[in-house]
Amino acid sequence: MDAQQPTITVDAELKAPGIVAQIVRFAIPEPTATHHEVSDFYHVNMCLTPRPLHSRGGFRNRWGPHRLERLGDIFMLPPGEELYVRGGSGRQASLICTIDPGLVHEVVGRDLEWDDQHLAATLDISSAQVRALLFRITAEIRHPGLAAGKMLELLGAELAIELGRYCYEVAERPVTGGLAGWRLRLIDERLEESLEAPTLKELADLCSLSVRQLTRGFRVSRACSIGDYMEQRRMEAAKRLLMEGERVKSIAFAMGFASPSSFTFAFRRAVGTSPSSFRQRQLRVLD
Repeated sequence: MDAQQPTITVDAELKAPGIVAQIVRFAIPEPTATHHEVSDFYHVNMCLTPRPLHSRGGFRNRWGPHRLERLGDIFMLPPGEELYVRGGSGRQASLICTIDPGLVHEVVGRDLEWDDQHLAATLDISSAQVRALLFRITAEIRHPGLAAGKMLELLGAELAIELGRYCYEVAERPVTGGLAGWRLRLIDERLEESLEAPTLKELADLCSLSVRQLTRGFRVSRACSIGDYMEQRRMEAAKRLLMEGERVKSIAFAMGFASPSSFTFAFRRAVGTSPSSFRQRQLRVLD
């Protein structure tokens, strides 16, 4: 029997000079492997609902068929690159922005060259500035106001600046002092195995490092603290459980919180809304 193919629905679209922004729904009946074809543009993808668990991406033409890195809530495909994605099943909604490379390269002052390390940095963009702009664009698409096209043009230019800064920082980031890929994968696998947060000592022992080596190396590799990264991953797991219908109380205790209220406080701080409101909002997006 032929495998069921994912279906893609464009719910809304807004265009402006240099940028096209779409809200897209994916219905993925079973685990899939897909390719994002080579393009002349930057493509930025931000999940509006939790990304399917175990989603991985790799640049096969560069890395070969076996190297796959975790896909974050936001990833970017640079011009001229082909991305292979493997992920789980489920329903998902994303904001997809297609950006003229001229906008980005004008900010940086030159065309960007992407080696393996720098390509890996595009698969999980943790920039708070980029995230905030993508949410602004999402709101404008959903509820276009006066001069919506002009607003998107301005937001697109600002997004190009932030992407340019991110790319420049990646290009200038020291190539030494980071954690080996196998250590980063061990950390990700431990965070997927259990909802309870590991201690830094546990992760350091797992990687055969001291806590100091772990925290310094992790910041070089991922451009954020390991504590912030763990919190982000735990909240991603909480989002998935909420979408699967788990009770807030059950999630709170499974994640090691002392009470549902302490989990709700942590979730609101990280996501900007309560767990119940998040679930109701996401279900409306998918309907």
